[in-house]
Amino acid sequence: MVHRYNRTLKLTGWFVAATAGLLLSVFFAVSYGAKELTLPAVWSAVFHYDAASTADQIIYNLRLPRVLGAVLTGMAFAVAGAIMQGVTRNPMADTGILGINAGSSLVVALSFAFLPALSYTGLMTLSFIGAALATLLIVVLGAATPGGLSSMKLTVAGAIIAAMLHSLSTGVALYYDLSQDLAFWYAGGVGGIGWNQLKLLAPIILLTILWTITLGRPITFLSLGEESAVNLGVRVRLIKVLAMTAVVILAGVSVSAAGAISFIGLVVPHMARRLIGVDYRVVIPFSALLGAILLVWADLASRMVQPPREFAIGAMVAIVGVPFFLVLARREGREL
Repeated sequence: MVHRYNRTLKLTGWFVAATAGLLLSVFFAVSYGAKELTLPAVWSAVFHYDAASTADQIIYNLRLPRVLGAVLTGMAFAVAGAIMQGVTRNPMADTGILGINAGSSLVVALSFAFLPALSYTGLMTLSFIGAALATLLIVVLGAATPGGLSSMKLTVAGAIIAAMLHSLSTGVALYYDLSQDLAFWYAGGVGGIGWNQLKLLAPIILLTILWTITLGRPITFLSLGEESAVNLGVRVRLIKVLAMTAVVILAGVSVSAAGAISFIGLVVPHMARRLIGVDYRVVIPFSALLGAILLVWADLASRMVQPPREFAIGAMVAIVGVPFFLVLARREGREL
């Protein structure tokens, strides 16, 4: 009883701290940039918007939707990575590393080439389809090898598919002279997110994350091994299909909005499990908070490196993600 009370207290403390950290991060990200703004100015723009005020226009029309976009896409990438790591029992799983983001990117490139007038809703839909097809291709390739699908085979198959899809995207961009248009999608960024995009992003991402939380218990059992999950009454195949469907939705929607940002889904779930344990009923929402914080700060850093020019947000995340991946890959290699 005392142990359960202490654990609840610890979890509550971490969630309160993460929520407060996210709110502070949003405030700093909205306040700082090429033009620094005070707290009263931010408060006035959010709650008493004046279209005649330059500061209010900067905050309400540019920074606020951008920062909220970073929050939502950071949540989506982090939760997608957490689910993949739990379902596949692969600590190196991530929508970018396993090639799912690359599937969305290829479809975006094709859309730019053949459907230049496509609406944002249409682009989001096609991005989702690209993510789904890439996921299917990765699973089929990994399962076709002798011995069936394993965590390491999934990683290798994902790397192969990612390389192939990135090459195809580059070829399409060069042939149709789309290099400048696609630079945003390759480097990643939330600068193009406005209120119209948020109206679509917010319900899809938030509802999908809430849905994944309901899958937290069976995903926790799956993370212990399929045999253990079956013995505990988990319908393994159904849970895998539902979980990977959620991953595809989160990845496809996020890439359509912010580009192919990797490593958030790799780094954040490890941080979450280290802080609050391995129960995915709390790992998923906590990963969402940490992912949002990470991408908000990455976006702020990308704006502050050399204002008014911006550094690629994907590169800012990679500065943290690549060393983490190399350390993790080395550790996993020793355990094989």
